Amino acid sequence: EFPSLCFALATGVGKTRLMGAFVSYLFLTGRSKNFFVLAPNTTIYEKLIQDFSEQASAKYVFRGISEFAQNPPVIVTGDTWQEGRGVRSSDLFGGNAIINIFNVDKINKDKGKIKRMHEYIGQSYFDYLAGLPDLVLMMDEAHRYRAKAGVKAVEELQPVMGVELTATPKTVGAKSKAFKNVIFDYGLGNAMADGFVKEPAVATRADFTKSDFSQEQLEQIMLEDGIHYHEHVKVELDIYARDSGRELVHPFMLVVAQNTTHADEIKATVESEGFFHGNYKGRVAVVHSNQTGEESDDAMQRLVGLEHDNETEIVMHVNKLKEGWDVNNLYTIVPLRASASDILTEQTLGRGLRLPYGERTGVETVDTLTVIAHDRFDDVISKAREEGSLVKLKEIRIGGDSDVSADGSYVLEAPTFAETTLSGRKAGADGFAETDAPFIFDTEEERSAADVALTLIRQKYERRLTSGIIGLSEDAVQAELVRDVKEVMKPKQGTLEGVAVETDVKKVVEAVTQTLVES
Repeated sequence: EFPSLCFALATGVGKTRLMGAFVSYLFLTGRSKNFFVLAPNTTIYEKLIQDFSEQASAKYVFRGISEFAQNPPVIVTGDTWQEGRGVRSSDLFGGNAIINIFNVDKINKDKGKIKRMHEYIGQSYFDYLAGLPDLVLMMDEAHRYRAKAGVKAVEELQPVMGVELTATPKTVGAKSKAFKNVIFDYGLGNAMADGFVKEPAVATRADFTKSDFSQEQLEQIMLEDGIHYHEHVKVELDIYARDSGRELVHPFMLVVAQNTTHADEIKATVESEGFFHGNYKGRVAVVHSNQTGEESDDAMQRLVGLEHDNETEIVMHVNKLKEGWDVNNLYTIVPLRASASDILTEQTLGRGLRLPYGERTGVETVDTLTVIAHDRFDDVISKAREEGSLVKLKEIRIGGDSDVSADGSYVLEAPTFAETTLSGRKAGADGFAETDAPFIFDTEEERSAADVALTLIRQKYERRLTSGIIGLSEDAVQAELVRDVKEVMKPKQGTLEGVAVETDVKKVVEAVTQTLVES
């Protein structure tokens, strides 16, 4: 046995970043330079490797730690330990922090290999780790380990200290028991009250009577209203990005199905021509345990890209999502055939509580996660109002003259005279006028470059110019804008050299900035 302390932290407030803080503190104060980070499954294992090693990532856990900027920790994983990198780094440099990241299931599976004599170090890697006098063990999602065989092997490492992090500090299974080593408890209620996560809301259709519909009809209505709300969120996020100059967030909707057959049936419905005119065909990802081969690879690839592209707008998943699904652009959850208790669990709500901008914006829709719960609306509200409930829910109505329109919405763009003259964009309710406006530029390529320049100025440059729009006249600003326009307008892969029409981007940028300054 070894001393182990548990930090119970709500999903979405930064458990992984806290692990980085622990490593930084223990290393910089000279208390330890050897760490062993344990993951409960492959998804979290791969996420931890990225978060601990990719310095360019926004989720890099050592961001802001100057000592690690030039001399980052050495990362040893369950797939690379045989290279002896951690041992060599310790021998050669001595001063590096060394972080071992392992999947608990892989430890159990590869226990024989890890305990086998290693030619380079003259002993097994397991014995090498067990012999370190300052090894600190960190367990992500600690509630998943107590019954795992791999933990027994980890205990044999005899670390000087264990640090456990979890949102649910109790063992899994029918007879779960609360952890007795919790020294800090910051639950979902605290995170909501302090504004570190989205506000949860529950939605139903206005003037809705559940008993009027069959189970199939009810599911169809919930899916449709989920889309109505999803489209509403897309518009609000678009407007916020334009107004604030911050990066545009592409939201997606999660549909929780009962089983794999149910999930596949829903996908067929959502991708059909009869569902919103087929607008979601090819934009749905189904994730469940029955998938194999290319089907599984495609689903995982789409999950990985969820935050960075808008290729996937709907994810179908069976039952509750497991820990480690770390996204910040989930805004709508449609749990089909779920109980009120299931809806209010951290496993359901927790998947969508992360804030895309790292803080609340003050714009209600941008800061809200909404659960479509027509079939359980009253039950969910009643349960949330019970004394001692950690989750306080807002109520949203969809349709009629209520909170969210069922008629659809979109962003209406009205280009300025300068934009119309420069890029050829035409004024009018839909962005097009009945008659053409005069253009400054002669070719379509020049007008495209002007449109790119205008977009960059609006989204990136305007709020950085302390002297106002006149700052666009500065040589340094124009030079940077030229580089950005060229980067955006790079010929697409497959375009033959010499075929793409060359555009004098510098001339276009000068004309654009001059027109804006003078108008």
